[in-house]
Amino acid sequence: MIQFLLNDRVYQESELPADTTVLQFLRRNAGRCGSKEGCASGDCGACTVVVAEAQGESLRYTAINACLTFISALHGKQLITVEDLKHQGQLHSVQQAMVDNHASQCGFCTPGFVMSVFALQKQQQAAARAPERDDILHALSGNLCRCTGYRPIVDAALQACQQPGNDQFDQRAASTLQQLQALAPAEDPLLFPASIAELAEVYLANPQARLLAGGTDLALEVTQRHRRLTQLIALSQIAEMKAVVLHPEHIAIGAAATLSDCLPPLAAEFPDFAALLARFASQQIRNQGTFGGNIANASPIGDSGPVLLALGASLLLRCGEQQRLLPLEQFYLGYRQTALQAGEFIEQIVIPRVPSESARVLKVYKVAKRLDDDISAVCGAFHIEVHEGLVTYARIAFGGMAAVARRAEHCEQQLLGQPWQATNVERAAQALLQDYQPISDFRASDAYRMQVAINLLRRCLIETTSPETLMRVTQYV
Repeated sequence: MIQFLLNDRVYQESELPADTTVLQFLRRNAGRCGSKEGCASGDCGACTVVVAEAQGESLRYTAINACLTFISALHGKQLITVEDLKHQGQLHSVQQAMVDNHASQCGFCTPGFVMSVFALQKQQQAAARAPERDDILHALSGNLCRCTGYRPIVDAALQACQQPGNDQFDQRAASTLQQLQALAPAEDPLLFPASIAELAEVYLANPQARLLAGGTDLALEVTQRHRRLTQLIALSQIAEMKAVVLHPEHIAIGAAATLSDCLPPLAAEFPDFAALLARFASQQIRNQGTFGGNIANASPIGDSGPVLLALGASLLLRCGEQQRLLPLEQFYLGYRQTALQAGEFIEQIVIPRVPSESARVLKVYKVAKRLDDDISAVCGAFHIEVHEGLVTYARIAFGGMAAVARRAEHCEQQLLGQPWQATNVERAAQALLQDYQPISDFRASDAYRMQVAINLLRRCLIETTSPETLMRVTQYV
């Protein structure tokens, strides 16, 4: 049985199938049809809802895609939909701002926009600052409007967030926290293991079950391929698997940590990595999607893979009571194939920290058809160290160039020990032809992908050299 708050009312559910999405529950069981189904894949944002959960003595509000969230993810949280915003006959400040700025035409997408702005409004209240335009663009990057145009919607978001006021959710915050704390803890260890040890035991006994973390990829099997997932093991109650811990020599990221939660610590350590993650899908997806899930699905175009390979990351794997540390490059065996054994799962992603005295530079580039909410055609990561003009360290990896994210080992060998200059970079660029044989698909042709990879290596040189060297590089670009 799961328990959660549907706005301010305690809701208990024990009969629905485990693969029921929040959107299905809202429209079929709760009679709430404000949240729409547009794409059923987390691209359009028409289904956006907000969940609130206790964070210390306050509430944390997060926008998510209801179409990609299984109902088990609501356990212990508050679910807020667009129907809950109007209060005592008055529109919420976000809804009123949409009206004032003429930010809706057909209205199909409007509930999703309203909920994304509502979440942003609450987050900015907690941060005690008004949002900048970039904050609003990021918050709306997962919402699609085909008729209104974004200027009035952005204007509405600016109005709503600059003068948020004191709404019914603020007034009920203390009682909402008490209600959430009073909800019964999960009692089904098969669906909700409470610790890593319990998860290991349950999964070893049920290796055919599917592990559910964010579910942003797994849910597509239900919404797009119309399959049934009859046995799920949710990781949402295991605090250790959602933790990000900074150790002196490495960063340990729990496999169930969301991409949004990983952004701040990674931004301090690897700014280019954080910038890439800020373009990973949409805000709603980043709020749910996890590092472990992005790695475990072994997609050739998963954005985290190339960067983690370039950083020399390893995976802490667990099967029962046994653990093993496996370099990420040994984890990918082939297209959608990994080294995971039956009953084994990813516990942590371990990223080495760069020594303070090191001159290593990480450059990351994503090439896609859109800036936000798009899949890479090519994603390249370059971890380079140059000492006295010579390349002393080079780990280079690409996504979108092979059946899995993979290092460019021939390219690396051409660079190591050689001057970091245009002539040697050109030789290394030609070595990429030995490292990859990309395919053509609807995103990009094989020739385009190879040319982009070569150009990204050149770009890395340009961005990491002095102005004097730059003058000599331009003849090759």
